Amino acid sequence: MSKVAYGGADRHLHQRGGRWHYQRRVPKAFAHIDPRAYSKKALKTSSLEVARKRRDLIEQADDEWWMALAVQAAQTGNAKDGGASILRAAAEQRYKAAVTRAMSYGFGYCSADVLAETKALVEILQRIEAIPTERLSPRSKYRRPAEAEAEALLGGAPDPAENVKVSEAFDLYIDEIAFDDQYNKSDAQKYSWKKTKRTSINYFIKEMGDIPLADITREKAIAYRNWWKERMRGVGVVKPVTPNTANRHIGNMRTLYEEYYKYMGKHDVENPFRGFFFHGKTYNKRPPFEDDWVRRKILVPGLFDKMRLELRVIVYVLIETGARISEICNLKPEDIHLDAEVPHIIIRPDRQKEVKAEKSERIIPLVGVALEAMKACPDGFPYYYDRSTLVSNNLNNAFRLRGLFPTDKHKVYSFRHSFEDRMLVAGLDYGLRCALIGHKNTRPEYGVKGGLAFQRDQLLKIAHPFDPALFDGLLRAPCAASGGNATAPIPVFVCPLAPVQAARKPANKRRRNGR
Repeated sequence: MSKVAYGGADRHLHQRGGRWHYQRRVPKAFAHIDPRAYSKKALKTSSLEVARKRRDLIEQADDEWWMALAVQAAQTGNAKDGGASILRAAAEQRYKAAVTRAMSYGFGYCSADVLAETKALVEILQRIEAIPTERLSPRSKYRRPAEAEAEALLGGAPDPAENVKVSEAFDLYIDEIAFDDQYNKSDAQKYSWKKTKRTSINYFIKEMGDIPLADITREKAIAYRNWWKERMRGVGVVKPVTPNTANRHIGNMRTLYEEYYKYMGKHDVENPFRGFFFHGKTYNKRPPFEDDWVRRKILVPGLFDKMRLELRVIVYVLIETGARISEICNLKPEDIHLDAEVPHIIIRPDRQKEVKAEKSERIIPLVGVALEAMKACPDGFPYYYDRSTLVSNNLNNAFRLRGLFPTDKHKVYSFRHSFEDRMLVAGLDYGLRCALIGHKNTRPEYGVKGGLAFQRDQLLKIAHPFDPALFDGLLRAPCAASGGNATAPIPVFVCPLAPVQAARKPANKRRRNGR
Protein backbone atom coordinates (compact mmCIF):
# COMPACT_ATOMS: atom_id res chain seq x y z
CA MET A 1 0.00 0.00 0.00
CA SER A 2 1.38 3.42 -0.94
CA LYS A 3 0.82 6.90 0.40
CA VAL A 4 1.30 10.02 -1.69
CA ALA A 5 1.96 13.47 -0.23
CA TYR A 6 0.76 16.28 -2.50
CA GLY A 7 2.40 19.72 -2.67
CA GLY A 8 3.59 22.06 0.05
CA ALA A 9 6.11 20.79 2.56
CA ASP A 10 5.61 17.21 1.37
CA ARG A 11 5.91 17.86 -2.37
CA HIS A 12 7.33 15.06 -4.52
CA LEU A 13 7.18 12.56 -1.61
CA HIS A 14 5.63 9.12 -2.11
CA GLN A 15 5.49 6.44 0.59
CA ARG A 16 5.61 2.77 -0.38
CA GLY A 17 5.74 -0.02 2.16
CA GLY A 18 6.50 2.45 4.90
CA ARG A 19 9.55 3.89 3.08
CA TRP A 20 9.66 7.32 1.42
CA HIS A 21 10.54 7.91 -2.20
CA TYR A 22 11.22 11.06 -4.22
CA GLN A 23 9.21 11.29 -7.47
CA ARG A 24 9.06 14.50 -9.48
CA ARG A 25 7.69 14.98 -12.98
CA VAL A 26 10.17 16.52 -15.40
CA PRO A 27 8.89 20.07 -16.07
CA LYS A 28 7.38 20.56 -19.51
CA ALA A 29 9.94 23.26 -20.31
CA PHE A 30 12.76 20.68 -20.06
CA ALA A 31 11.01 17.62 -21.44
CA HIS A 32 12.87 17.80 -24.76
CA ILE A 33 16.31 17.83 -23.11
CA ASP A 34 15.55 15.29 -20.35
CA PRO A 35 13.90 12.14 -21.81
CA ARG A 36 12.67 10.91 -18.41
CA ALA A 37 9.03 11.35 -17.55
CA TYR A 38 9.91 11.48 -13.84
CA SER A 39 12.97 12.00 -11.67
CA LYS A 40 12.84 9.17 -9.09
CA LYS A 41 15.01 8.18 -6.12
CA ALA A 42 14.54 6.03 -3.04
CA LEU A 43 15.09 8.14 0.09
CA LYS A 44 15.82 5.05 2.25
CA THR A 45 13.97 6.26 5.30
CA SER A 46 10.61 5.84 6.99
CA SER A 47 10.95 9.19 8.77
CA LEU A 48 9.02 12.00 7.09
CA GLU A 49 11.35 14.61 8.62
CA VAL A 50 14.44 12.93 7.18
CA ALA A 51 12.66 12.38 3.87
CA ARG A 52 11.92 16.10 3.59
CA LYS A 53 15.57 17.03 4.10
CA ARG A 54 16.78 14.51 1.54
CA ARG A 55 14.02 15.59 -0.84
CA ASP A 56 15.25 19.20 -0.62
CA LEU A 57 18.77 18.19 -1.63
CA ILE A 58 17.57 16.11 -4.59
CA GLU A 59 15.11 18.81 -5.62
CA GLN A 60 17.91 21.38 -5.66
CA ALA A 61 20.15 19.02 -7.61
CA ASP A 62 17.40 18.46 -10.18
CA ASP A 63 16.90 22.21 -10.63
CA GLU A 64 20.62 22.72 -11.16
CA TRP A 65 20.84 19.74 -13.52
CA TRP A 66 18.00 20.98 -15.73
CA MET A 67 19.46 24.46 -15.87
CA ALA A 68 22.86 23.04 -16.80
CA LEU A 69 21.27 20.98 -19.58
CA ALA A 70 19.42 24.07 -20.80
CA VAL A 71 22.58 26.16 -20.93
CA GLN A 72 24.48 23.39 -22.68
CA ALA A 73 21.73 22.96 -25.29
CA ALA A 74 21.68 26.70 -25.92
CA GLN A 75 25.46 27.00 -26.19
CA THR A 76 25.82 24.05 -28.58
CA GLY A 77 23.01 25.30 -30.79
CA ASN A 78 20.94 22.16 -30.28
CA ALA A 79 17.87 24.14 -29.38
CA LYS A 80 15.23 25.96 -31.33
CA ASP A 81 15.35 29.78 -31.47
CA GLY A 82 19.02 29.65 -30.50
CA GLY A 83 18.17 28.31 -27.05
CA ALA A 84 16.41 31.48 -25.93
CA SER A 85 13.28 29.62 -24.88
CA ILE A 86 15.31 27.06 -22.91
CA LEU A 87 17.31 29.72 -21.12
CA ARG A 88 14.11 31.57 -20.32
CA ALA A 89 12.55 28.39 -18.95
CA ALA A 90 15.66 27.73 -16.86
CA ALA A 91 15.57 31.26 -15.43
CA GLU A 92 11.86 30.91 -14.65
CA GLN A 93 12.48 27.57 -12.95
CA ARG A 94 15.26 29.07 -10.82
CA TYR A 95 13.15 32.08 -9.85
CA LYS A 96 10.06 30.01 -8.98
CA ALA A 97 12.19 27.66 -6.88
CA ALA A 98 13.58 30.66 -4.96
CA VAL A 99 10.07 32.03 -4.38
CA THR A 100 8.89 28.63 -3.08
CA ARG A 101 11.89 28.23 -0.76
CA ALA A 102 11.45 31.72 0.69
CA MET A 103 7.78 30.99 1.41
CA SER A 104 8.67 27.69 3.08
CA TYR A 105 10.72 29.70 5.61
CA GLY A 106 7.87 32.11 6.21
CA PHE A 107 9.15 34.99 4.09
CA GLY A 108 8.01 36.52 0.84
CA TYR A 109 10.59 36.58 -1.91
CA CYS A 110 12.17 40.01 -2.57
CA SER A 111 15.01 40.92 -4.87
CA ALA A 112 18.18 42.08 -3.13
CA ASP A 113 17.58 45.67 -4.23
CA VAL A 114 14.01 45.76 -2.95
CA LEU A 115 15.08 44.01 0.24
CA ALA A 116 17.73 46.63 0.96
CA GLU A 117 15.41 49.54 0.15
CA THR A 118 12.14 48.52 1.75
CA LYS A 119 12.77 45.99 4.53
CA ALA A 120 13.75 46.78 8.08
CA LEU A 121 17.13 45.66 9.37
CA VAL A 122 15.39 43.35 11.82
CA GLU A 123 13.77 41.34 9.01
CA ILE A 124 17.00 41.18 7.04
CA LEU A 125 18.77 39.74 10.09
CA GLN A 126 15.93 37.24 10.57
CA ARG A 127 16.36 36.10 6.99
CA ILE A 128 20.10 35.69 7.46
CA GLU A 129 19.62 33.69 10.67
CA ALA A 130 17.10 31.41 8.93
CA ILE A 131 19.63 30.31 6.29
CA PRO A 132 20.83 26.78 7.14
CA THR A 133 24.48 25.77 6.78
CA GLU A 134 26.06 22.84 4.98
CA ARG A 135 29.49 21.19 5.00
CA LEU A 136 32.02 22.34 2.44
CA SER A 137 32.58 18.64 1.69
CA PRO A 138 31.37 15.37 3.22
CA ARG A 139 34.45 15.14 5.49
CA SER A 140 35.02 18.84 6.11
CA LYS A 141 34.49 20.33 9.56
CA TYR A 142 33.85 23.74 8.01
CA ARG A 143 30.39 24.85 7.07
CA ARG A 144 28.92 27.47 4.76
CA PRO A 145 25.43 28.95 4.18
CA ALA A 146 23.26 26.76 1.96
CA GLU A 147 23.45 28.37 -1.48
CA ALA A 148 19.87 27.75 -2.61
CA GLU A 149 18.38 29.01 0.67
CA ALA A 150 20.65 32.06 0.71
CA GLU A 151 19.58 32.93 -2.82
CA ALA A 152 15.92 32.53 -1.90
CA LEU A 153 15.97 34.44 1.39
CA LEU A 154 18.30 37.24 0.29
CA GLY A 155 16.86 37.81 -3.18
CA GLY A 156 19.70 36.51 -5.35
CA ALA A 157 17.64 34.84 -8.08
CA PRO A 158 17.23 37.18 -11.05
CA ASP A 159 13.62 37.83 -11.98
CA PRO A 160 13.09 36.45 -15.52
CA ALA A 161 10.20 38.85 -16.00
CA GLU A 162 12.62 41.77 -15.97
CA ASN A 163 14.61 40.68 -19.03
CA VAL A 164 12.10 38.94 -21.27
CA LYS A 165 11.71 40.63 -24.65
CA VAL A 166 8.39 41.52 -26.23
CA SER A 167 8.67 38.67 -28.76
CA GLU A 168 9.53 36.16 -26.01
CA ALA A 169 6.65 37.32 -23.85
CA PHE A 170 4.34 36.94 -26.83
CA ASP A 171 5.51 33.38 -27.50
CA LEU A 172 4.81 32.52 -23.87
CA TYR A 173 1.43 34.23 -24.14
CA ILE A 174 0.46 32.14 -27.17
CA ASP A 175 1.81 28.83 -25.85
CA GLU A 176 0.85 29.04 -22.19
CA ILE A 177 -0.89 32.14 -20.86
CA ALA A 178 -3.74 32.35 -23.39
CA PHE A 179 -4.34 28.60 -23.59
CA ASP A 180 -7.95 28.98 -22.42
CA ASP A 181 -8.65 31.69 -25.00
CA GLN A 182 -7.87 29.15 -27.72
CA TYR A 183 -9.39 26.08 -26.10
CA ASN A 184 -12.71 26.11 -27.97
CA LYS A 185 -11.43 27.57 -31.23
CA SER A 186 -11.20 25.54 -34.40
CA ASP A 187 -7.89 25.38 -36.30
CA ALA A 188 -8.95 28.22 -38.59
CA GLN A 189 -10.18 30.30 -35.67
CA LYS A 190 -6.89 29.76 -33.83
CA TYR A 191 -4.93 30.77 -36.90
CA SER A 192 -6.95 33.95 -37.34
CA TRP A 193 -6.73 34.79 -33.63
CA LYS A 194 -2.96 34.30 -33.52
CA LYS A 195 -2.43 36.20 -36.76
CA THR A 196 -4.24 39.28 -35.45
CA LYS A 197 -2.32 39.22 -32.16
CA ARG A 198 1.03 38.67 -33.88
CA THR A 199 0.38 41.53 -36.30
CA SER A 200 -0.10 43.88 -33.34
CA ILE A 201 3.13 42.72 -31.68
CA ASN A 202 5.06 43.03 -34.94
CA TYR A 203 3.87 46.62 -35.34
CA PHE A 204 5.26 47.47 -31.91
CA ILE A 205 8.56 45.69 -32.51
CA LYS A 206 9.01 47.37 -35.89
CA GLU A 207 8.48 50.84 -34.45
CA MET A 208 9.88 50.56 -30.90
CA GLY A 209 12.21 47.55 -31.14
CA ASP A 210 12.14 44.11 -29.55
CA ILE A 211 12.92 45.54 -26.12
CA PRO A 212 12.46 43.88 -22.72
CA LEU A 213 8.88 44.16 -21.57
CA ALA A 214 10.08 45.77 -18.35
CA ASP A 215 11.70 48.58 -20.37
CA ILE A 216 8.38 49.77 -21.79
CA THR A 217 7.86 52.97 -19.85
CA ARG A 218 4.89 55.29 -20.02
CA GLU A 219 7.00 57.56 -22.24
CA LYS A 220 7.64 54.74 -24.71
CA ALA A 221 3.96 53.81 -24.68
CA ILE A 222 3.02 57.43 -25.41
CA ALA A 223 5.51 57.51 -28.28
CA TYR A 224 3.90 54.38 -29.71
CA ARG A 225 0.43 55.90 -29.34
CA ASN A 226 1.64 59.01 -31.16
CA TRP A 227 2.91 56.80 -34.00
CA TRP A 228 -0.60 55.44 -34.46
CA LYS A 229 -2.00 58.97 -34.22
CA GLU A 230 0.16 59.99 -37.19
CA ARG A 231 -1.00 56.96 -39.16
CA MET A 232 -4.61 57.94 -38.44
CA ARG A 233 -3.77 61.33 -39.96
CA GLY A 234 -2.39 59.58 -43.04
CA VAL A 235 1.30 60.28 -42.41
CA GLY A 236 3.50 57.63 -44.04
CA VAL A 237 0.61 55.45 -45.22
CA VAL A 238 -1.36 55.20 -48.46
CA LYS A 239 -4.66 55.26 -46.60
CA PRO A 240 -5.24 56.62 -43.08
CA VAL A 241 -5.92 53.90 -40.53
CA THR A 242 -9.18 53.96 -38.60
CA PRO A 243 -9.51 54.53 -34.85
CA ASN A 244 -10.73 50.95 -34.47
CA THR A 245 -7.57 49.62 -36.10
CA ALA A 246 -5.29 51.69 -33.87
CA ASN A 247 -7.27 50.74 -30.76
CA ARG A 248 -7.10 47.05 -31.60
CA HIS A 249 -3.32 46.99 -32.02
CA ILE A 250 -2.60 49.13 -28.96
CA GLY A 251 -5.11 47.03 -27.00
CA ASN A 252 -3.30 43.82 -27.91
CA MET A 253 -0.06 45.26 -26.51
CA ARG A 254 -1.91 46.33 -23.36
CA THR A 255 -3.30 42.81 -22.97
CA LEU A 256 0.09 41.16 -23.52
CA TYR A 257 1.72 43.37 -20.86
CA GLU A 258 -1.03 42.80 -18.31
CA GLU A 259 -1.45 39.07 -18.83
CA TYR A 260 2.29 38.37 -18.82
CA TYR A 261 2.88 40.02 -15.45
CA LYS A 262 -0.22 38.43 -13.96
CA TYR A 263 1.09 35.05 -15.11
CA MET A 264 4.43 35.81 -13.42
CA GLY A 265 2.59 36.60 -10.19
CA LYS A 266 3.10 40.37 -10.37
CA HIS A 267 -0.31 41.94 -9.92
CA ASP A 268 0.84 45.41 -8.91
CA VAL A 269 2.73 46.36 -12.09
CA GLU A 270 1.23 49.48 -13.66
CA ASN A 271 0.40 49.00 -17.33
CA PRO A 272 2.12 51.68 -19.47
CA PHE A 273 -0.65 51.37 -22.10
CA ARG A 274 -3.43 52.05 -19.60
CA GLY A 275 -6.15 54.45 -20.71
CA PHE A 276 -5.06 54.65 -24.36
CA PHE A 277 -8.14 54.72 -26.58
CA PHE A 278 -9.04 56.75 -29.66
CA HIS A 279 -12.69 57.83 -29.56
CA GLY A 280 -13.01 58.76 -33.22
CA LYS A 281 -15.85 57.07 -35.10
CA THR A 282 -15.23 54.60 -37.90
CA TYR A 283 -17.66 54.64 -40.81
CA ASN A 284 -17.18 51.33 -42.56
CA LYS A 285 -20.59 49.68 -42.40
CA ARG A 286 -21.27 47.46 -45.36
CA PRO A 287 -24.20 48.72 -47.45
CA PRO A 288 -27.09 46.27 -47.95
CA PHE A 289 -28.26 44.87 -51.28
CA GLU A 290 -31.52 46.38 -52.47
CA ASP A 291 -34.34 43.85 -52.92
CA ASP A 292 -34.73 44.74 -56.57
CA TRP A 293 -31.01 44.19 -57.19
CA VAL A 294 -31.10 40.74 -55.57
CA ARG A 295 -34.13 39.66 -57.62
CA ARG A 296 -32.96 41.04 -60.97
CA LYS A 297 -29.22 40.40 -60.74
CA ILE A 298 -28.58 37.53 -58.33
CA LEU A 299 -31.62 35.22 -58.29
CA VAL A 300 -31.09 34.45 -61.97
CA PRO A 301 -31.31 30.87 -63.30
CA GLY A 302 -28.00 29.65 -64.68
CA LEU A 303 -25.97 32.55 -63.25
CA PHE A 304 -23.87 30.34 -60.98
CA ASP A 305 -23.86 27.15 -63.06
CA LYS A 306 -20.05 27.16 -63.37
CA MET A 307 -19.53 27.68 -59.66
CA ARG A 308 -18.89 24.85 -57.21
CA LEU A 309 -22.23 23.44 -56.02
CA GLU A 310 -21.56 23.97 -52.31
CA LEU A 311 -20.76 27.64 -52.95
CA ARG A 312 -24.02 28.09 -54.85
CA VAL A 313 -25.97 26.60 -51.95
CA ILE A 314 -24.17 28.83 -49.45
CA VAL A 315 -25.10 31.94 -51.46
CA TYR A 316 -28.80 31.13 -51.36
CA VAL A 317 -28.70 30.20 -47.66
CA LEU A 318 -26.99 33.49 -46.82
CA ILE A 319 -29.70 35.47 -48.61
CA GLU A 320 -32.60 34.18 -46.51
CA THR A 321 -30.95 33.54 -43.13
CA GLY A 322 -28.75 36.61 -42.58
CA ALA A 323 -26.15 34.27 -41.08
CA ARG A 324 -22.42 34.85 -41.21
CA ILE A 325 -20.42 32.87 -43.77
CA SER A 326 -18.51 31.10 -40.98
CA GLU A 327 -21.79 30.05 -39.35
CA ILE A 328 -23.07 28.43 -42.54
CA CYS A 329 -19.75 26.76 -43.45
CA ASN A 330 -19.52 25.15 -40.01
CA LEU A 331 -22.96 23.58 -40.00
CA LYS A 332 -22.87 19.89 -39.11
CA PRO A 333 -25.47 17.28 -40.09
CA GLU A 334 -26.99 17.47 -36.61
CA ASP A 335 -27.45 21.22 -37.05
CA ILE A 336 -29.61 20.86 -40.18
CA HIS A 337 -33.26 19.79 -39.78
CA LEU A 338 -34.99 19.67 -43.15
CA ASP A 339 -37.53 17.02 -42.14
CA ALA A 340 -38.80 18.91 -39.10
CA GLU A 341 -42.29 20.35 -39.06
CA VAL A 342 -40.57 23.72 -39.48
CA PRO A 343 -37.31 23.17 -41.39
CA HIS A 344 -34.47 25.01 -39.68
CA ILE A 345 -30.77 25.21 -38.96
CA ILE A 346 -29.06 25.61 -35.57
CA ILE A 347 -26.10 27.94 -35.10
CA ARG A 348 -24.21 26.81 -32.02
CA PRO A 349 -20.68 26.31 -30.69
CA ASP A 350 -19.02 23.05 -29.78
CA ARG A 351 -15.78 21.90 -28.18
CA GLN A 352 -13.76 22.68 -31.32
CA LYS A 353 -15.59 25.71 -32.70
CA GLU A 354 -16.64 29.03 -31.25
CA VAL A 355 -19.43 31.34 -32.32
CA LYS A 356 -18.77 35.06 -32.42
CA ALA A 357 -20.76 35.92 -29.28
CA GLU A 358 -23.15 34.32 -26.82
CA LYS A 359 -26.20 35.67 -28.67
CA SER A 360 -24.91 34.21 -31.94
CA GLU A 361 -26.22 30.83 -30.78
CA ARG A 362 -29.69 30.58 -32.31
CA ILE A 363 -32.21 28.68 -34.47
CA ILE A 364 -33.16 30.04 -37.89
CA PRO A 365 -36.19 28.72 -39.82
CA LEU A 366 -35.48 28.02 -43.48
CA VAL A 367 -37.70 29.67 -46.09
CA GLY A 368 -37.56 30.52 -49.77
CA VAL A 369 -34.32 29.96 -51.66
CA ALA A 370 -32.50 28.98 -48.46
CA LEU A 371 -34.83 26.02 -47.86
CA GLU A 372 -34.68 24.78 -51.44
CA ALA A 373 -30.92 25.16 -51.73
CA MET A 374 -30.26 23.42 -48.43
CA LYS A 375 -31.96 20.31 -49.76
CA ALA A 376 -28.97 19.84 -52.05
CA CYS A 377 -26.59 19.77 -49.05
CA PRO A 378 -28.61 18.23 -46.21
CA ASP A 379 -25.42 17.21 -44.36
CA GLY A 380 -23.68 20.55 -44.58
CA PHE A 381 -20.48 21.54 -46.36
CA PRO A 382 -17.63 19.26 -45.24
CA TYR A 383 -15.28 20.55 -47.96
CA TYR A 384 -15.60 24.08 -46.60
CA TYR A 385 -15.87 23.24 -42.90
CA ASP A 386 -13.68 25.68 -40.93
CA ARG A 387 -12.66 27.37 -44.19
CA SER A 388 -14.86 30.44 -44.11
CA THR A 389 -12.05 32.71 -45.35
CA LEU A 390 -11.74 30.59 -48.49
CA VAL A 391 -15.50 30.75 -49.05
CA SER A 392 -15.56 34.50 -48.50
CA ASN A 393 -12.70 35.08 -50.95
CA ASN A 394 -14.21 32.79 -53.61
CA LEU A 395 -17.68 34.28 -53.37
CA ASN A 396 -16.46 37.87 -53.38
CA ASN A 397 -14.36 37.14 -56.47
CA ALA A 398 -17.26 35.35 -58.15
CA PHE A 399 -19.62 38.27 -57.49
CA ARG A 400 -17.03 40.78 -58.64
CA LEU A 401 -16.38 38.91 -61.90
CA ARG A 402 -20.12 38.78 -62.61
CA GLY A 403 -20.72 42.42 -61.77
CA LEU A 404 -23.03 41.58 -58.88
CA PHE A 405 -21.82 44.29 -56.48
CA PRO A 406 -23.68 47.61 -56.92
CA THR A 407 -20.71 49.51 -55.43
CA ASP A 408 -17.10 48.87 -54.37
CA LYS A 409 -18.24 48.88 -50.75
CA HIS A 410 -20.56 45.91 -51.22
CA LYS A 411 -19.38 42.43 -50.21
CA VAL A 412 -21.12 39.08 -49.85
CA TYR A 413 -21.43 40.01 -46.16
CA SER A 414 -23.88 42.69 -47.33
CA PHE A 415 -26.55 39.97 -47.45
CA ARG A 416 -26.53 40.03 -43.63
CA HIS A 417 -27.22 43.76 -43.60
CA SER A 418 -29.95 43.28 -46.20
CA PHE A 419 -31.61 40.60 -44.09
CA GLU A 420 -31.71 42.92 -41.08
CA ASP A 421 -33.09 45.83 -43.12
CA ARG A 422 -35.77 43.65 -44.69
CA MET A 423 -36.98 42.50 -41.28
CA LEU A 424 -37.13 46.10 -40.08
CA VAL A 425 -39.12 47.29 -43.11
CA ALA A 426 -41.54 44.36 -42.79
CA GLY A 427 -42.28 45.36 -39.20
CA LEU A 428 -40.87 42.29 -37.45
CA ASP A 429 -40.65 42.66 -33.68
CA TYR A 430 -37.33 44.05 -32.38
CA GLY A 431 -36.71 41.07 -30.10
CA LEU A 432 -37.38 38.62 -32.94
CA ARG A 433 -35.02 40.52 -35.23
CA CYS A 434 -32.27 40.33 -32.60
CA ALA A 435 -32.87 36.61 -32.09
CA LEU A 436 -32.74 35.77 -35.81
CA ILE A 437 -29.72 37.91 -36.64
CA GLY A 438 -27.83 36.90 -33.49
CA HIS A 439 -27.56 40.32 -31.83
CA LYS A 440 -27.85 41.24 -28.18
CA ASN A 441 -31.35 42.32 -27.20
CA THR A 442 -31.35 45.48 -25.09
CA ARG A 443 -34.84 44.68 -23.79
CA PRO A 444 -35.63 42.07 -21.10
CA GLU A 445 -36.11 38.69 -22.79
CA TYR A 446 -39.21 36.59 -22.20
CA GLY A 447 -40.79 33.60 -23.91
CA VAL A 448 -39.58 31.78 -27.02
CA LYS A 449 -40.12 34.52 -29.63
CA GLY A 450 -43.41 32.96 -30.76
CA GLY A 451 -41.95 29.56 -31.62
CA LEU A 452 -40.49 28.28 -34.88
CA ALA A 453 -43.78 28.22 -36.79
CA PHE A 454 -44.44 31.87 -35.96
CA GLN A 455 -40.87 32.83 -36.85
CA ARG A 456 -41.15 31.01 -40.19
CA ASP A 457 -44.38 32.84 -41.00
CA GLN A 458 -42.70 36.13 -40.18
CA LEU A 459 -39.73 35.35 -42.43
CA LEU A 460 -42.05 34.40 -45.29
CA LYS A 461 -43.13 38.06 -45.32
CA ILE A 462 -39.67 39.07 -46.52
CA ALA A 463 -38.69 35.99 -48.56
CA HIS A 464 -37.62 36.81 -52.12
CA PRO A 465 -39.71 35.36 -54.96
CA PHE A 466 -37.75 33.16 -57.37
CA ASP A 467 -38.06 31.29 -60.62
CA PRO A 468 -38.21 27.47 -60.11
CA ALA A 469 -35.63 27.18 -62.89
CA LEU A 470 -33.13 28.62 -60.42
CA PHE A 471 -32.69 25.13 -58.96
CA ASP A 472 -32.87 22.99 -62.09
CA GLY A 473 -29.20 22.10 -62.13
CA LEU A 474 -28.63 22.48 -58.44
CA LEU A 475 -31.16 19.99 -57.19
CA ARG A 476 -30.26 17.29 -59.71
CA ALA A 477 -26.72 17.13 -58.33
CA PRO A 478 -26.84 17.03 -54.54
CA CYS A 479 -23.66 17.65 -52.54
CA ALA A 480 -21.42 14.64 -52.14
CA ALA A 481 -21.91 14.89 -48.39
CA SER A 482 -25.61 14.18 -48.67
CA GLY A 483 -25.19 10.76 -50.21
CA GLY A 484 -28.36 11.40 -52.20
CA ASN A 485 -29.37 10.18 -55.64
CA ALA A 486 -27.76 12.52 -58.15
CA THR A 487 -30.68 12.25 -60.58
CA ALA A 488 -33.62 12.31 -58.19
CA PRO A 489 -35.62 15.56 -58.60
CA ILE A 490 -36.50 17.49 -55.47
CA PRO A 491 -39.76 19.43 -55.28
CA VAL A 492 -39.34 23.19 -55.40
CA PHE A 493 -41.37 25.61 -53.31
CA VAL A 494 -41.91 29.06 -54.77
CA CYS A 495 -42.53 31.88 -52.29
CA PRO A 496 -46.10 33.22 -52.57
CA LEU A 497 -45.00 36.54 -54.01
CA ALA A 498 -45.08 38.01 -57.49
CA PRO A 499 -42.83 36.00 -59.83
CA VAL A 500 -39.84 37.66 -61.44
CA GLN A 501 -38.47 37.37 -64.95
CA ALA A 502 -35.08 35.77 -65.25
CA ALA A 503 -32.48 38.26 -66.41
CA ARG A 504 -30.08 37.35 -69.17
CA LYS A 505 -26.98 35.66 -67.81
CA PRO A 506 -24.07 38.09 -68.12
CA ALA A 507 -21.34 37.00 -70.47
CA ASN A 508 -17.98 36.43 -68.84
CA LYS A 509 -15.16 34.96 -70.84
CA ARG A 510 -12.80 34.99 -67.88
CA ARG A 511 -15.02 33.03 -65.52
CA ARG A 512 -12.97 30.47 -63.69
CA ASN A 513 -13.93 27.06 -62.40
CA GLY A 514 -15.52 27.34 -58.98
CA ARG A 515 -16.47 31.03 -59.51
